[in-house]
Amino acid sequence: MSITLRPSQALQLWHQVTLAEVRGAAPDLTTRQTAILMTIYLEQPPHTVRGLAAKLGVTKPVISRALDTMGILKLVARQRDPKDRRNVLVRRTLEGALYVERLGDAIIAKAKDLPI
Repeated sequence: MSITLRPSQALQLWHQVTLAEVRGAAPDLTTRQTAILMTIYLEQPPHTVRGLAAKLGVTKPVISRALDTMGILKLVARQRDPKDRRNVLVRRTLEGALYVERLGDAIIAKAKDLPI
């Protein structure tokens, strides 16, 4: 199934979703944090700090800082790779899965309100 939006509709949808996120009770993430979270939850694991940095085109410290914040919020968890102690694995959490599901629901709800 394909959805076709005009640029103005796409921007309106993005605007409405981000407004709802800022106004809502859940923590509002930065664009970078959201991109990292979506990568972790929408792409197949395993996820590593090194792999996420390469995927997003940023440094490992940038990923680590974002994961620090998301770890405090319990959206992700980190652990050393038992096979290679140099790697840090990034794991999904129940709280993170619920956050992503809620975000998807918010996008659907706001999309339904778009003018045709």
